[in-house]
Amino acid sequence: MLHLVSHPLVHDCLAELRDARTGPERFRTLATRISVLLGAEALRDVPTVDGTVETPLGPAPARRVTADVVITPVLRAGLGMLPGMMELVPHARVGHLGLQRDERTAVAAQYYAKLPPDIERSYVLLIDPMLATGGSAVAALDMLTRAGARHLRLVCIVAAPEGVATVEGRYPNVPIFTPVVDRELNARKFIVPGLGDFGDRLYGTT
Repeated sequence: MLHLVSHPLVHDCLAELRDARTGPERFRTLATRISVLLGAEALRDVPTVDGTVETPLGPAPARRVTADVVITPVLRAGLGMLPGMMELVPHARVGHLGLQRDERTAVAAQYYAKLPPDIERSYVLLIDPMLATGGSAVAALDMLTRAGARHLRLVCIVAAPEGVATVEGRYPNVPIFTPVVDRELNARKFIVPGLGDFGDRLYGTT
């Protein structure tokens, strides 16, 4: 269920996001751009209904998205992907999941959860830029599943083999959309080569 997104524009954005010289303002712009592209790939199979639309020169066949889409960022870094996702799906509902990773144990603890009601038939995109150990992703998927979500997919910007294996072990039917699976995690559980701490670079708190 791992989908490696190979679009050249995705990888062009990723290259600049990785660059240590990219400052917060540019980093935020790139995070939005890559999120639009990744979101489009993750929603490639979203249901549509056929219809017609009136152009200035007459009727034309049209397809419109019929599914309810719920976008759920993992705080705080996932908020950097939300503007791009909302630009792609303006009618989407938004949930928020707060998970704090212990820097010593790398275990994720929940501190906040606010999800839209009635998400059983919704297409739920869980967005978290860095899939490192997979602990936060699994905890978030647990929370969404308990809330009734059934059509789940995980979208991240950089992944590690360990994180992919963790998610696939617990949620083998949840697709993972990412442009890259990097080499490994270091002793601090950061993705190598990765791009550093996404949240710190996004908000200028390095």
